[in-house]
Amino acid sequence: MEFELDEQQRDFAASIDAALGAADLPGAVRAWSAGDLAPGRKVWEQLADLGVTALAVPEKFDGIDAHPVDLVVALERLGRWCVPGPVAESIAVAPILLVDDERSVGLASGELIATVALPPHMPRAVDADAAGLVLLATDKDVTEAQVGERHASVDPSRRLYDLTATGNAWQADVKRAFEFGALATAAQLVGATEALLNGAVDYAKQRSQFGRVIGSYQAIKHKLADVHIAVELARPLVYGAALSLESRDVSAAKAAASEAALLAARASLQTHGAIGFTQEHDLSLWLLRVQALRSAWGTPEAHRRRVLEAL
Repeated sequence: MEFELDEQQRDFAASIDAALGAADLPGAVRAWSAGDLAPGRKVWEQLADLGVTALAVPEKFDGIDAHPVDLVVALERLGRWCVPGPVAESIAVAPILLVDDERSVGLASGELIATVALPPHMPRAVDADAAGLVLLATDKDVTEAQVGERHASVDPSRRLYDLTATGNAWQADVKRAFEFGALATAAQLVGATEALLNGAVDYAKQRSQFGRVIGSYQAIKHKLADVHIAVELARPLVYGAALSLESRDVSAAKAAASEAALLAARASLQTHGAIGFTQEHDLSLWLLRVQALRSAWGTPEAHRRRVLEAL
């Protein structure tokens, strides 16, 4: 399958790249991990100015009510730049759970950041300490939630919290919200794969071994070519899922994007060598983010199981 974005969508992606490329995202991610949310919130303000936070919000609440494909365009770029915070939860999931709620105005403007737990696939909420609204969804309804115990994550910039339901419950399309969470996470993984691949290619042109740049070795070329093929196979599945929103298609996209990102992480680490293991190198931020997003909103195994059950 081939999907061609229109000129407006390409310009939208380019505007996100331009803004985030000038924003020192590695510094913001490291600060977020250390508990300093200010640089990350400035990034979210930029996303709001670009309309990213309003994409899934209905027009009656000052949102854009954009097509899911436009949402995927944006989320892929956010994955490319490793944006900190509850990206999928606030931008893609919360607007569905608050579809008739005036609090969506805050989501659209970016003044309100939300996070969501949806057991069993998302049993804990990401960055609940940084969110102005914390939601707990079940198969039937949604409630606001009280933040409980904090748990460590493989990615220190993604803090996980237990939640306890508080207040009155309301009805929402929780199934659709889950599909959007998985789709948004898959899009981020595609963007992260692209970032890892580009970084590995650039480094392979610079690093020398045995008197030659390592990018000239066939083994390295083949390894990076495998990553390129994997992401080019995953990306159409993600955009196809955005068009259909069928559970089978969303799960196929999430599984493929997860595997492409893992392959990219391994190839990038092998290309960089020992320096890739260090926390000081920016590569570590993407490596940890990929590991965290692979299991977020359903593990690859869970999504492959859904595909199998749908066949």
